[in-house]
Amino acid sequence: MTLFLNFRTSPAGGAIATEPALQTASDSSPLAPIDNVLFQRAIAGRDLLFAIHGYNNNQKEAVCKLSRLETLLKLPDHANFIGVLWPGDSRAGFISYPVEKPTASRTGRLLADFCNRRLQQAASFSFVSHSLGARVALETIRGLKREARSACLMAAAIERTCLEKEYADAFAKTHSIYVLASTKDDILRFAFPMGNFFGYLLDPTSNPLSKALGYSGPPRALGNTVQPWQIDPELGYEHGEYLPPALPRPAFPNPKGTWMKTARFAKRAFNLQRQNWP
Repeated sequence: MTLFLNFRTSPAGGAIATEPALQTASDSSPLAPIDNVLFQRAIAGRDLLFAIHGYNNNQKEAVCKLSRLETLLKLPDHANFIGVLWPGDSRAGFISYPVEKPTASRTGRLLADFCNRRLQQAASFSFVSHSLGARVALETIRGLKREARSACLMAAAIERTCLEKEYADAFAKTHSIYVLASTKDDILRFAFPMGNFFGYLLDPTSNPLSKALGYSGPPRALGNTVQPWQIDPELGYEHGEYLPPALPRPAFPNPKGTWMKTARFAKRAFNLQRQNWP
């Protein structure tokens, strides 16, 4: 069973819960509460990996994807995986993107506050994110009272300059940053610039004309960024091919799934290992 911090107030859309629910689930079983004492035992002295889903995933989809990701990662005994559920979706569908950027930022601030108050016994904090979840991760790191061990940002729907501009402070307090990007990601190629432009009107914190970090990668190698990060275009990685599917089909696990390589990338990032792919 996978541990979850649930910042949702509704299975689809809805507001952000200021205090996350402590829950467990699997890809085939629903969320259920976990006692705080058991939760504290699960995190005490452990290296924690927070996995954060992206934009336009409802609760059921996010639970399935993140539970399956934990299965693929097979973390060592000294570590524990915690899925982070946040309302980065809307009943209105994809047109809600411009208002989800502030939602991601606020969720990150709330997660940082929770870590500072309730997870002091953890040995370390690491992050793996997909899409707009990168903003949640970096906002969390910014608010932590300690340094982050690692951050793995896959298909990040955030400006490619974020590590040296908007989130330079979070970047500076992370031991290692791993980026995974694909120029075959049409969501980040076309939809991200448009959504980011309108989102800038609501939250003017960055360059609305920038390409996405998960499309082009950072402008250059910076300090603690670990290379390589650009997926070969011939592999054709699209936005939805980084995490396991949230559907009964295709079968899972599938050794030929695109997410197998990205999971191994995320595992090496957590272990602070040199990347041998892409």
